[in-house]
Amino acid sequence: MRCATHPGVVASGDEPTTLRVLLWRRALDPHIGRWSLPGGRLRPDEDVEHSIRRQLAEKVDVKTLAHVEQLGVFSAPARVPGPRVVATAFLGLIPSDVDPVVPEDTSWHDVGDLPRTAFDHQEIVLHARDRLRAKLSYTNVGFALAPAEFTVSALRQLYSAALGYRVAATNLQRVLTRRGALVPTGRTASPGRSGGRPAALYRFAHRDMRVTDPFAVFRPPAPAAGRGSRTRGGTA
Repeated sequence: MRCATHPGVVASGDEPTTLRVLLWRRALDPHIGRWSLPGGRLRPDEDVEHSIRRQLAEKVDVKTLAHVEQLGVFSAPARVPGPRVVATAFLGLIPSDVDPVVPEDTSWHDVGDLPRTAFDHQEIVLHARDRLRAKLSYTNVGFALAPAEFTVSALRQLYSAALGYRVAATNLQRVLTRRGALVPTGRTASPGRSGGRPAALYRFAHRDMRVTDPFAVFRPPAPAAGRGSRTRGGTA
């Protein structure tokens, strides 16, 4: 998965960034022509993580992942027609500034607008999305979505895309700084076309996943209440 900007849309303004998953069209039955997650059979001489890295490199030319972790085992008896197949799925993350060249039968798809997929692959994708959202609340895994250096505004767009709701930039900066996950570089980004004050550049303190706050949760804002009532909740 990766957070990406829509082609032709400048990464400024209201949320041009989306969470995407890499899918490829099946060339064989069953479910020929449907979009599916890259994968294949486990070789006798490899473990499952080595297998998924090999499958990505061989089938869709993705060779570098910023983060990879086992997602789960999918073992419903009828998940695949014919002989029973048990799948071990992994969550792999690619930074937003990395755009690997993929084969013609492979394409990035918005997680919120998936095409018809083969087997139970939509369920797996949504499970991966939920895992990512959970990890963003108590770890520094945002490093795997972000470039090496970024502005807080750009980071807010990535978190908003992954979490599925608008995140407040000031709260995000405060929370990540308090957790020791975010540090200033001392440099600024080049001014945009509209000019203005250059934005400070930040980086993640660590480029591997670490638990930063096991009790913290990012929550979407509470619905607007009626006049005179009090609201609770907020965004981080």
